[in-house]
Amino acid sequence: MVNKLWFFFIVVGIAVAAISGDIQSVTTTLLDSAEKGVTVAFGLISILTFWLGIMKLIEKSGLLNVLVKIMKPFAKFLFPDVPVNHPAMSAILLNMSANLLGMGSAATPLGLKAMEQLQELNQDKKTASDAMCTFLAINTSSLTIIPTTVIALRMATGSTDPTKIVGTTIIATLCSSIVAITVDRLFRKVYRGR
Repeated sequence: MVNKLWFFFIVVGIAVAAISGDIQSVTTTLLDSAEKGVTVAFGLISILTFWLGIMKLIEKSGLLNVLVKIMKPFAKFLFPDVPVNHPAMSAILLNMSANLLGMGSAATPLGLKAMEQLQELNQDKKTASDAMCTFLAINTSSLTIIPTTVIALRMATGSTDPTKIVGTTIIATLCSSIVAITVDRLFRKVYRGR
C-alpha cells in the first residue's frame, strides 16, 4: 500500500513538473534528495552508536535494574493478573524501562518477548487478554524521559539545539500515557459491563 502511494506521488510530481515546463528540476531534486538521505543516514550511525554505547553503560552499571525496581509497584497495579515472578513481568518492566530511556530499538524485542509471555498466560488464545491490551496501550504511548532517537535525528539534520525537545517530549508522552491507561481501564469496565 505504501509503495503504491509513493509511486503515485512520484508519478504526479513528474507529471506536474513536465506540465509546468520545469522537468529539469526533477533530476536536480532526485540527486539532492539522495545526497541528503545518505548524509542523514551517516549522521545517524555515529549518533546512534554513541547513544547505544551510553545505554549499554546504563545497563552494565545496573541503572536499568534500579529503574525496574522503581517501576515494579506501578507494574503490579497495571497488570494485576500477571504474577510478579513470572517472566512476562520481567519482560514488561525491561520494555518499559527501555522506553523510558528512549531506547526504541532495544525496547522492541523486549516488547515482543513480553507479548509472547503474556500469550502463555492468556486463557483464551484467540482473544487478547486484559494484560495484553494494557501492555499494548502503554507500549504505544510509552512515557519517555530521554528521546534518544529524536535527539539523534535532530542532530543529524543540523539542529542548533537538538535536546530542546526533551521537555516537550516528557510532557507529551506523559499525557499520552495517562490517556492510554485511562482509556484502557474505561473500555475494560465498559466491556465487562455488557
